[in-house]
Amino acid sequence: METLIPAIEDAFARAGSDEVQMPAKSYLHLEAFGGDFRAMPAYLHSARGPAAGIKWVNSHPGNAGEGTLPSVMGVYIYADPHTGFPLAIMDGTELTMRRTGAAAGVATAHLAAPDAASLGLIGAGAQAATQAEAITTVRPIEQIIVSDVNTERAEAMAQELADLAPTRVGSTAAAAGCAVCSTLTPVRAPIVEATMLQEGAHINAMGADAPGKQELAPEILQAATVVIDDTEQAHHSGEVNVPLEEGRISTGAIAGTLTEVIAGSIPVDPTAQTVFDSTGLAIQDVATAQLVVETTDLDRHPSFDLVGVGG
Repeated sequence: METLIPAIEDAFARAGSDEVQMPAKSYLHLEAFGGDFRAMPAYLHSARGPAAGIKWVNSHPGNAGEGTLPSVMGVYIYADPHTGFPLAIMDGTELTMRRTGAAAGVATAHLAAPDAASLGLIGAGAQAATQAEAITTVRPIEQIIVSDVNTERAEAMAQELADLAPTRVGSTAAAAGCAVCSTLTPVRAPIVEATMLQEGAHINAMGADAPGKQELAPEILQAATVVIDDTEQAHHSGEVNVPLEEGRISTGAIAGTLTEVIAGSIPVDPTAQTVFDSTGLAIQDVATAQLVVETTDLDRHPSFDLVGVGG
C-alpha cells in the first residue's frame, strides 16, 4: 500500500487531462442471474510512463451468501501501447480489491481529519481488508470496528485485521460512529443514518457501483462535503445516483471530484463532514497493473511463448 497509494493518487491527479483516455464503463446486466459484467479499458501516461489495458469484471452479490465464490472477480489484460502487444494477463480480483482500497486511502488522506484514530468497516467481505490496510497507512488508526449482517464473517475479519490495530465486532451504528468509515455493502436502501455519525467524520462510500444501490441516508449527503471519483459514473451508479434521481439532492450538492481535491481547487475543511463517493475507475486498474508489471522480477516467474503472433 505504501507504493500503491501514491500510484493511484498520481492516476487521479491526471484524470481529465490528455494523459488519460477512459471510455465509460460498459455494463452487461444479467438480471436473471442477479449480477452483471463490466468492461473497463483505459490508457494512462503516468509518472512511470505510458500504459494501457482492460479489465473484464463481474459483480454477483449472491455469491457471498453461497460462500463458494467472491462477489467480484476479474481478469486484467495489460498491453504495450506502442505496439499493442499483451505484456501480462493477471488476476483482476486481487487487483480490484487493492486498487479500491488504495483509492479510499487517497481520499482519506485528503479528506479525513489528520488525527482520525478510529475506523469503521460496514461490510466484512473481501474488500474490507484492503480498506483497512490503506486507511491505516494514511491515518493513525488506534481502533477498528467491523460490522456485518453475518456475525461469523465479521468476527473472522476482525481477527484478520488485528495486526493493523485493536479490532472488535460492533453494530452498524458503532462502525458508522468512527472518525473514518468505509461502507462496503450491496444494499439498495440506506443503512447509515445521519444520527449515527460523529462530527467531522469522513465516509468512504464504496458499495454503490450500480444504479439503484444506496448505503447512506440522503441527509448525510445534504450536510457533507461530497467528493466523487467521476461525474458520469457517480451520477449513473454511485452513492449519489438514487438521491439525484429522487430529487433528494441536486448536482450542486456535489463539491467536485477527487482529482480537483488533489489539485487544490476545492478547499476542504478538515473539521467538516466529508463523503467520498467511489464507483471505481479504469485508470485505477491500469495504474495498479503497471506498478505490478514494472516491479515484478519476471525472471523468477514462469513465462510462455506466444505462437503465431501477427499471423
